[in-house]
Amino acid sequence: MGLASNGLHANGFSLVRRVIAEAKLPWEMPAPFSPDRPLGEALLAPTRIYVKPLLKAIREAASIKALAHVTGGGLPENLPRVLPASLAAEIDLAAIAVPAVFSWLAKTGGIAAPEMLRTFNCGIGMVAVAAPSAADRLVALLDEAGERTVRLGRIVRAKGDRRVTFTGKLNLGG
Repeated sequence: MGLASNGLHANGFSLVRRVIAEAKLPWEMPAPFSPDRPLGEALLAPTRIYVKPLLKAIREAASIKALAHVTGGGLPENLPRVLPASLAAEIDLAAIAVPAVFSWLAKTGGIAAPEMLRTFNCGIGMVAVAAPSAADRLVALLDEAGERTVRLGRIVRAKGDRRVTFTGKLNLGG
């Protein structure tokens, strides 16, 4: 299950600064993806902290097998860290509700989906791995705690060195 992010979560700022500089945009201008806030402020939205809802879910369901905080390296680099070498994650990119900030960065910076996935969380800030039989209960607990949770995919046997595979298309809005 993926828990929604609220923005960049302090990752990829070298690339963000390059996009802003190349587009010659002032940090004080209204953010194109959030016009009620200045661009600099909107890009610096504080990282979501998932501890309280996850602890509650762990205590009440004890069904979480692994947690991956999606930081620099995105899904491709962070998910393998919590899986045994014999397992891989199969992720449906179409399941991810991509926040507008990521769509704007991809379009403005001409950044392709694979690079977006390697650099940013693209809308998923934390991944919880649980047995399929526990998924409904886990989603319900996290949703009750105010999280926006999505079923991202499944854990499969690893084939070679590919530890994360993607199906579907990441909707970057264009």
